[in-house]
Amino acid sequence: MSSPETHRYRILFSKVEAMRFTGHLDLHRAWERTFRRAELPLAYTQGFSPHPRLQLAAALPLGILGEAELLDAWLDQAVEPMVLLERLRAAAPPGIRVSELQPADPKELSLQQQVEAAVFQAVPGEPTSATELESRIARLLSLPSIERERRGKRYDLRPLILELVALGPPEESPAVRMTLAARGGATGRPEELIDALDLDPSSARITRLRLILAQSPS
Repeated sequence: MSSPETHRYRILFSKVEAMRFTGHLDLHRAWERTFRRAELPLAYTQGFSPHPRLQLAAALPLGILGEAELLDAWLDQAVEPMVLLERLRAAAPPGIRVSELQPADPKELSLQQQVEAAVFQAVPGEPTSATELESRIARLLSLPSIERERRGKRYDLRPLILELVALGPPEESPAVRMTLAARGGATGRPEELIDALDLDPSSARITRLRLILAQSPS
């Protein structure tokens, strides 16, 4: 027996301040409730324990905001994209802002498989001059390796740093923009990079600006 036809849609959204400390699983549940409130025909997996077919591109570490997050959703029925967009906007909780929506190819790889890197911006919570920050960045990037430990396992952060620059004029508190690899088994964490710069990651305000997919133009 063949599976019923489903329709895949890609949603671009922001995770804003009201959900700063909402974890990955809770964000997934918030999206499930949003589709239910919008009374949309969300598709479910088959098998003993069906669950809604919703797929976030990449988990956001707790406390980090997202400006251009991606979600794929499968519906049992086709819905005109503008209608779907308006209904999701009306049903979304305060911490989710839906900006764009378009149909996606059902045969595409999963979003998680397509993500190659992520761009972050961090504003240090402690006073740091642009000159000092640029000096720390240059010193860090000059290292052949940056040994870190995650969940009891040591790894090298250096090859995961694709870009690291200071932003802003010298007379103002600068920000840091970083592009970090986000491949399976090799994911750079922004808070670990902030720590490697001898800054306090717990006081830094970090936002993921966008995700870079394998099929995206360079």
